[in-house]
Amino acid sequence: MATQRRAGVEIVAKRLESMLGAHGLSSGAAQFLTTQRFAAITGRDRRGVLWVSPLSGQPGFLRGGEDTLRVSAVPREGDPLHRMPIGQQIGLIAIDFAARRRMRINGSLTESDDVSMTVHVDQAYGNCPQYIHRHNVNVAAVTDSPENPSQTMSLNATQRAIIEASDTFFLGTTHSTRGSDASHRGGPPGFVRVESAERLWWPDYPGNNMFNSFGNLAVDDEAALLFVDVATGASLQLSGTAQVEWTRPGAEGDDGGVGRRVAFTVGSVVASSPTA
Repeated sequence: MATQRRAGVEIVAKRLESMLGAHGLSSGAAQFLTTQRFAAITGRDRRGVLWVSPLSGQPGFLRGGEDTLRVSAVPREGDPLHRMPIGQQIGLIAIDFAARRRMRINGSLTESDDVSMTVHVDQAYGNCPQYIHRHNVNVAAVTDSPENPSQTMSLNATQRAIIEASDTFFLGTTHSTRGSDASHRGGPPGFVRVESAERLWWPDYPGNNMFNSFGNLAVDDEAALLFVDVATGASLQLSGTAQVEWTRPGAEGDDGGVGRRVAFTVGSVVASSPTA
């Protein structure tokens, strides 16, 4: 609410807030999910650190009804969220790159084994198609476990180049009472600026004015990023903290003309390359 007020869109956002009320999956939402091949999930690892991880499968790997979502996939071995603890609040976003559609789901992880997960759905709602770039998803590549994932405390030159060339990433945030959230961010290649091995930022763009992620960051600065090549399965996962910075609309770097950006401080980096 405070973020909406500062951005001057409180009245507009008020008209949309009903879609965020507590409810499960509609028949339309369930149908959309059954056709998807890619999703990203936000959750905590066994040390309690927040991450965003890729999930992929053939159409049907996401199946839901009413208040339950069954996911026939798990974060791959070597991923920070591999064998993530159950009982936690998670956020999931399913995205159709070809049709430029996406759906966000918030709920709790109730069951998990080596091949599947079950989520109790609290909220499910669609997002507009803005800033979604078309990409071809290689399910096998995204699903296969990498040979030698690496974990560091900062970005190296290769990783910085990957980020600077990306037109898409996923953002994970969290809230003490509302749980975790997964969202999509897109822009032209280079819209994410890497200032150093420990700091990067990206401009905000006009959207649906709900500011779910920004609202979370206003009360908890813990955040996670996922850059993933859905064609090769290579991924770059970052955990750390993020802050919304308010600038002058039209200032240098304010690509969206809205006068705000997000600065991210790197805490840990996990890089996964596809198997040979």
